[in-house]
Amino acid sequence: MKNKTNKIILTYFLIALILVFTSQYFFLKKTNLNENLIRLSFLITFSIITASTIFFGYLITFNLKNVTKHLKKLESINDELSKSNERYDIVAKATSDTIWDWDIKTNKFTFNKGIQGIFGYKKETIGDTIQWWFNKIHPEDSLKISVNVYSYIEQKTEKWQDYYRFLCADGSYKYVYDRGFLVMDESNNVVRVIGAMQDITKLKEEEQRLRLLETVITQTKDSIIITESDSTSKGIPKIVYINPAFTKMTGFSLKEVIGKTTKILMSKKSLKSDLKNLTNAIKKKEEITFENISVNKQNEEYWVNFTMIPILNFDNEHSHWIIIQRDISKEKEREEEREHLIKELTQNNKDLKQFSYITSHNLRAPLSNLTGLLNLIEDIPIDNEELKELIDGFSKSTGLLNETINDLVNVIIIKDSPSIQKEEVNIRDVFENVFSQLTFIIGLQKPILKLSFENAKTLVINKSYLESILLNLMTNSLKYRDEKRQLKISITSYIENNKIIIEFTDNGIGIDLIRNKDKVFGLYQRFHNHSDSKGLGLYLVKSQVEAMGGSISIESEVGKGTSFKLTFKN
Repeated sequence: MKNKTNKIILTYFLIALILVFTSQYFFLKKTNLNENLIRLSFLITFSIITASTIFFGYLITFNLKNVTKHLKKLESINDELSKSNERYDIVAKATSDTIWDWDIKTNKFTFNKGIQGIFGYKKETIGDTIQWWFNKIHPEDSLKISVNVYSYIEQKTEKWQDYYRFLCADGSYKYVYDRGFLVMDESNNVVRVIGAMQDITKLKEEEQRLRLLETVITQTKDSIIITESDSTSKGIPKIVYINPAFTKMTGFSLKEVIGKTTKILMSKKSLKSDLKNLTNAIKKKEEITFENISVNKQNEEYWVNFTMIPILNFDNEHSHWIIIQRDISKEKEREEEREHLIKELTQNNKDLKQFSYITSHNLRAPLSNLTGLLNLIEDIPIDNEELKELIDGFSKSTGLLNETINDLVNVIIIKDSPSIQKEEVNIRDVFENVFSQLTFIIGLQKPILKLSFENAKTLVINKSYLESILLNLMTNSLKYRDEKRQLKISITSYIENNKIIIEFTDNGIGIDLIRNKDKVFGLYQRFHNHSDSKGLGLYLVKSQVEAMGGSISIESEVGKGTSFKLTFKN
């Protein structure tokens, strides 16, 4: 810089010297002055030029020093501004802030790069007026924010802050925390407002989640206790929080239990076992669930389901325990009642079985004797018609009674058998056995029979049971036929959903299922006025089907017929 200054001064000196001496030379040459005057003139001129050059050099040097000083000051200010801007950008990024600047006089509204990075807007889509900003605020928040902002400016409040939802470029909304600062001129008029929008969406979501959890904890009917992670010298952590349900369940208030342990809730009956379970779980820091007897403030006992869960913090370190207690006293009472009822029913069932065995055994011997006597009487000629008719009726009733006792014995055997022996049987063979037993009555009724066993020929089942089932169904069809039309019986077997189904259908008189659907397979249920109906057949059929792991269903309509569907595992 100094060399340049010297060059400028030297250049100035030489140019001034050349110009002045040249002009003076031509001027003096025309005036014819003597040499002494000419030398004196040149000397004076040279002195003046030298003095002006020195003065000019001094001015340049002085000004140069001032300029250098100002430049250094400007450089320092610029450097400070650069560092300040750098710090500002770093802080804006670190705090997820979007800085905005509103010039009130020009209504110009500008954002920093945060509007692009945080909210996803492209530079060319960002508006430069406050209206663009207002349009992006959620409709439910827009009116409130506009009123607050203008009130803030009008009242010249130093700072302003508010929460609202701001529209992103993708159409979603983010929660923001916005702070505004006023900039005023010398006349105390607001000229600018500078603000910072901070994205607090995650904080807001977490806040809502915590509020929801708080509502669950405070509103639940289960007692919730939060304890410290560290246990006391006695091995149980201290209580730091209880919910309202705890107070309602136990009668203890927050002040009465804070700093104490759950030992105050343990009854003497369960203290030893529960204390051992608790201390083991606390040492291992693992979840534990058990049922125990607790006591309330009035020292009244009640049953609770006790669950203790370890809670970890963000560093995956054990910080607290959550204890959930559910009052199960009523459930325990119902459980005891149920167990008592089951015992009574089991005993009653045993008594009924014993009674059935005794009754059937005691009745079979006299019935056998009576049947034998009646058979002997048949060989004796009886002339008295009334006596003969009386003996025939007595013989018929004795036969029906014998059949009933046999059916009852069969039912008892089925219900009392823990397992049924099964074998692979040919379904057609079983039906042929049934038909052979009913040859006489089939010959009398001459029904139309339609049999189809091609789709499912064999079945793993108890053969005698299946024969008894089909014999009962066949007998019912023949017995309860419609006298107005010829009896038709259809029997088919097929496989459906990996199950073997046998369908037995007739066009008999049918059953009114609207009135009797729940009683069709009941014991001693009769649906017709036939004198020989005992009401045991369908009950026996259902018992045998279910004993073999199958199921039976019925469809019937009065005057049209009945269809049974027997379903067995394939």
